[in-house]
Amino acid sequence: MCGLAGELRFDGQLADLAALARMTGQMISRGPDASGAWSAGPVALGHQRLKIMDLAEASGQPMTDPGLGLSLVFNGAIYNYPALRGELEALGYRFFSDGDTEVVLKAYHAWGEKMLERFNGMFALAIWERDKQSLFLARDRLGIKPLYLSEQGQRLRFASSLPALVRAGDLDTSINPVALNHYLSFHSVVPAPLTIINGVQKLPPGHWLRIDAKGQREQQCWWQLQYGARDDERELPFEAWQERVLDSLRAAVKRRNLAAVDVGVLLSGGVDSSLLVGLLDEAGARDLKTFSIGFADVNGEAGNEFRYSDLIAEHYGTRHHQLMIPEQEILTGLPDALRAMSEPMVSHDCIAFYLLSREVSKHCRVVQSGQGADEIFAGYHWYPQVDQAADPVAAYQQAFMDRDFNEYRNTVQPAWAQQDHAGEFVRDHFARPGAESGLDKALRLDSTVMLVEDPVKRVDNMTMAWGLEARVPFLDHELVELSARIPGRFKLPGDGKYVLKEAARQVIPAAVIDRPKGYFPVPGLKYLQGSTLDWVRDSLTSERARERGLFNSDYVDTLLRNPLDHITPLRGSKLWQLAVLDLWLDAQGL
Repeated sequence: MCGLAGELRFDGQLADLAALARMTGQMISRGPDASGAWSAGPVALGHQRLKIMDLAEASGQPMTDPGLGLSLVFNGAIYNYPALRGELEALGYRFFSDGDTEVVLKAYHAWGEKMLERFNGMFALAIWERDKQSLFLARDRLGIKPLYLSEQGQRLRFASSLPALVRAGDLDTSINPVALNHYLSFHSVVPAPLTIINGVQKLPPGHWLRIDAKGQREQQCWWQLQYGARDDERELPFEAWQERVLDSLRAAVKRRNLAAVDVGVLLSGGVDSSLLVGLLDEAGARDLKTFSIGFADVNGEAGNEFRYSDLIAEHYGTRHHQLMIPEQEILTGLPDALRAMSEPMVSHDCIAFYLLSREVSKHCRVVQSGQGADEIFAGYHWYPQVDQAADPVAAYQQAFMDRDFNEYRNTVQPAWAQQDHAGEFVRDHFARPGAESGLDKALRLDSTVMLVEDPVKRVDNMTMAWGLEARVPFLDHELVELSARIPGRFKLPGDGKYVLKEAARQVIPAAVIDRPKGYFPVPGLKYLQGSTLDWVRDSLTSERARERGLFNSDYVDTLLRNPLDHITPLRGSKLWQLAVLDLWLDAQGL
């Protein structure tokens, strides 16, 4: 896992190497093992390397092949690269390194953008074609790896993080009003290509962009998720789907155990992470390292689920690490966690992942994590509501969205409250072809948008802040495509994820499967109290906050008087949501 950056000029001028150095310097935590830069006329590429697949210097980046006329920077992991390398060798390509980076470079020469369809993995990449004077940018199917873009005047810059582009300078940092509406209404989900500031966009997941030295461009979507069983699957019984899920997940877990370093597991004690441990044990992994985190209880709400993670750790004899975080350490760690966010994210477990990653990075460089199972197998509480509703869009909005448009207008100052962009986005997404039922439409929205802009981004940002690579087997594209074909009646029973849970019974103890559904709890940020509340109050009533002119001061005062009265449908603090945006802007110097 790494951090990449680059610049392409459209006016014939030399690329700005000082700006490139500022971008890569901001991303040292993403790749602390090595750094590199390469330039040729209008283009410059930079890279921070985390050594995972191949520890040798031969896999360093930027990687250039003068014979092929290609230069590459790459962030991610291609799990099927050994097989692809074999195909390329059969075509006559010779290799001087043992990792996946050189495979990507030569795959592009052999197959062009069609190589993307052959990749199983997570990736963001940039390839400069010397002879065509053209830059190719691409992002993986489910947006596991980020790619931010900034076009200003006669140049394009790109990087693995938004703050890296800010660090480069010459950027419009004003707030994007459409993104602000999404952030405050759609649980901090700001869908690509938008970001919270006007001067930066995101390349959407499953897309590629080709742009030449004159600024001419072409962008295409190269992958879309289709819902509904194939003709030969329509009569499949539940047991057949169950076996297909387990076989596919076995393959996904095995693929993600490929590394030149040890691979651990983030073990929450839920079905998803427990199943990863069980499948790794089944595959022969021994002396497996597992990691769990907990916080102080607040208002009678438990701040840890150690009894379940301990059960799995004991059952499989893992080398388990349990981390208990006091409230004061949450407050101490929050500023750094905010700085680590490429975009503001309200989920309470950002700080949990940040502190957990800090601990894990002391013991290993790669971990598997259970993100994605709820979105692809219908594990959240709103899916049955949507499935049963006469108006699935309204049911989804009521269950998931933090504010309706009337409350949004009360939240922000009048200049920001012109249109219900988030509500329109959800309605438009539900209206698209490719999914028939309301349930499948909700699952598609969550799997291809919400998942990308909340859980996946959260894990990438917080693990990469400590030079830790997180791999997500539930987002193996073959498993995701399989899950999209499974009928909803096999997902919804038993509080959701039914087909996955029943498959899991063949692997892990039933006590973990039949437990009440949990989540990564940080009660101190849901029920803002004490020094954390004081910090939030100071930020939202500061001179900087007033100068930004985002929030209605009367609304802020109402939230501050009693934060416990203002909890979102997703059990988050509305006050914390405002504070995160304000604090993130401060942390990034915006």
